[in-house]
Amino acid sequence: MTTHTVSKIQPTLQEHVRAWLREHADETGWEAAGELARLLDTLGADEAVIAAGMLSEGLGSLADERPLQQAFGDEVCKLYREIRRFIDDPAGWLQAAEQHSEPAEDRQWLLLALLDDIRVVFVLLAHQVLLMRGLKQHPPEQQRQIAAQTRSLFAPLANRLGIARLKWELEDLAFRYLEPVRYHEIARALEERRSDRERYIEQVVEQLRQALREAGIEAEVYGRPKHIYSIWRKMQRKQLDFDQLYDVRALRVMVDTLEQCYGALAVVHGLWHFIPGEYDDYIAAPKPNGYQSLHTAVVGPGEKTLEVQIRTRAMHRHAELGVAAHWRYKEGGRHDASLESRIESLRALIRGEGDGLAPPATADIYVLTPQGRVVELPAGATPLDFAYRVHTELGHRCRGARVDGQMVPLTTPLRSGQQVEILTAKQARPSRDWLNPELGYLKSRRARAKVRHWFKQQYRDEHIAAGRAALQRELGKARVAELDLAALATQFNYQEADDLLAALGRGELGLHSLHNAIARDEHVPEDAQALPAPVPRTAASQDEPGHFIGVEGLLTKLARCCKPMPGDDIVGYVTQGRGVSIHRRHCRNLAHLIKRHPRRLLEVDWVVGSRGHYPVDVEVEAMDRPGLLRDVTSVLAGEEVNVLAANTHSNRQRHTARMRLSLEVADGAQLRRVLARLLQVHSVFEARRVD
Repeated sequence: MTTHTVSKIQPTLQEHVRAWLREHADETGWEAAGELARLLDTLGADEAVIAAGMLSEGLGSLADERPLQQAFGDEVCKLYREIRRFIDDPAGWLQAAEQHSEPAEDRQWLLLALLDDIRVVFVLLAHQVLLMRGLKQHPPEQQRQIAAQTRSLFAPLANRLGIARLKWELEDLAFRYLEPVRYHEIARALEERRSDRERYIEQVVEQLRQALREAGIEAEVYGRPKHIYSIWRKMQRKQLDFDQLYDVRALRVMVDTLEQCYGALAVVHGLWHFIPGEYDDYIAAPKPNGYQSLHTAVVGPGEKTLEVQIRTRAMHRHAELGVAAHWRYKEGGRHDASLESRIESLRALIRGEGDGLAPPATADIYVLTPQGRVVELPAGATPLDFAYRVHTELGHRCRGARVDGQMVPLTTPLRSGQQVEILTAKQARPSRDWLNPELGYLKSRRARAKVRHWFKQQYRDEHIAAGRAALQRELGKARVAELDLAALATQFNYQEADDLLAALGRGELGLHSLHNAIARDEHVPEDAQALPAPVPRTAASQDEPGHFIGVEGLLTKLARCCKPMPGDDIVGYVTQGRGVSIHRRHCRNLAHLIKRHPRRLLEVDWVVGSRGHYPVDVEVEAMDRPGLLRDVTSVLAGEEVNVLAANTHSNRQRHTARMRLSLEVADGAQLRRVLARLLQVHSVFEARRVD
C-alpha cells in the first residue's frame, strides 16, 4: 500500500494519525483518510484540520472520544466532533433545507452560522467530493438525494470560496446523477477526455504567451476547458445547440493597462482566425453591473474554437470581488454583506491569512421550520418571535412550541440550526403579557408591533368613542356645533368617519392637526350655530376617585405599588387600621400579602363612570438625540396630562435613552392614547406602563 505524504502535517503528527488509523480503521477507511488529506492540503488547511479530517473520514463516529482526546489533544478532538456533527446530521437540517425551494444563500448562511470553527468548511467540502466520487455504491434514490445537496449547497459554496477545481468536479458529478441522459450526450459531443482537453489548453496558453511576449506585452495567460455542467447550463440559458457554443474551451488574458487590452486583442486576432459576430467590447460599453472585459471567439489549433477574455487586473478584481462578482452573476444571488464578510474570512484562510478559530460575530440566528424553510431571526429570539416571522396569524394563535421535538416555554431563546414547530389554538388571541419586555416573550420589534396592532383592532369601538369625545371637546373650543366628518376624514386620508375617530382615540391623529382643520372652517356647514364660550372646569366639579363596588361603607385607597386606574382588573386587601387597599390583580406586592393573609382578599370592581386623576408610571425607550425630552413632553402637554416626575438616563455606548415618567391620567383610555402617541415620536421604539 502506498504511503501518502501530506505536507501541511508535521511528520510526528502525520505518523501519529496514520498509526492510529492502521490500528482502528479498516483498509477502506485508511485509504479514504489519505485521499481526504491530499484534498485538504491543496486547500491550504492547517495541520489540526487535516488531522481531524483524516480521523473523521477513517473512523466515522465514535461513541467514546476519550481515546482521541488523549492521543491528539483538545483542538483536534473539538474539530473532529464538529465535523462528525455535520456529516452525521442528527437533526436532519440539511435534508430538510434541501426539500424546500429556498435561495442557495439561505442554506449556505445556515451552514456558516452553525459552525463553531469555520475551518470545518474545508473538511465538509472535501468529504463531499469523496462521497460523490464513490456515489456508484449507493442506491439510486440516495444517489439523487446526495447529488441534489451537492449541486445546491456544496458546489456553490466551493465557488464562492474560489475553489474552482472542487466546484467543477462537484457540479459535474451531481449533474451525472441528476441528469444522466444529458450528461452523457454532452460528454459524447466533446469527443475527448478531460485530460486531453486540459492538455490542449496548456498548449494554446503557451502559444499565446509567446506571441504576447514578442509583441512586448507583459500579460498573465491561463485557461481551462469548460466542464460538462457549465456547458449544459449555457445551452439552456441561451437556447443553443452544442455546435453553436464557441467557449467550450476558454482563455483569459490579464494585463496592466487599458491600451494593452486592445494590443492583446490584436495579437489574438493575428494569431488565430476571428469568428465574425462573436466579439463583445464590455470595456467601451460595460454591463449594467459594471463588468468590463473584451470577449472574442477564434478558431485555434486543430480547428477547435476558443473563447478569449482580455481585461486589466483592476477589471478582474472588480469582476471577482466587486458588484460584478462571477459567482453572483452565475447564481443570481442577492447582495448580503454579512454573508460575504464570512465568505471573505474563509478565502483569507485559503490565502494563508488568519486562523479562523473564532467565529465571526453575528446579530442574527437561522432556524428551520418543520418543512425545512430557513427563517432568519435576531439573536435571542424566542419561538413566539419565530411564529410571528413565519405568519402573523400563526403568532396570534400560538400557544406552545416544540424545539427539536421537545416542548419548551415560549420565552426560550433559540439557537441557529434548531427546528421549531408551533402549536396553535383555533381562535387568535394574543396575551398582553407578550408585550412586557421583562417577561421575555418577544425580542423582535416587528413582532411586538403586530401584537399591538391586534389589540388596537380589538378595541376599535372604545377608540371611536374616545375619539368622538376628543372631537366634541375641540368643537367646543372652536365654538362649532356641527362638522362634516366625512369630508374631514377624507382630508386626513381615512376612508370613513369612524376611521378618523378611531385614529383620534388611539392617539395616531394629533389634536393639534384636528384643531387647525376646524379653525380653518373648511368642514363647518354654513348654517352651523356658534356655541357659547366653554365654562372652565374646576377641581370641585370632578368625580372623586375611589368609588368601588364591594367595599361600600369602608375606607378605601389606591395602592402606591401598582397604581390602579379605571379599566384595570382589581382586588381589595383589608389592611390593619388603614381601610381597604385597592391593587391590580397581578400586583407582585399583593401576591406576597396574600400568601401571609389570604382571608383579607376582597373582590371589588370600579363604579361605572369613575373619573378623576390617577397616578401611573410610564417608561419610554428611544435612540438618544437632541430634543427628545422636548418632543415627549409636547405629547404629554397636548393630551393635558400632568407630569409629576421625570427621570432620564442615557447610555452613551448604545446611544439610547430611557425615561421614567410619573403621570396623572383620567382613565385607561387616555393612558393608551398617550402611549400610542409617544410611540409616534421620532426615535422612540418602546413606550409602556410600568407595573
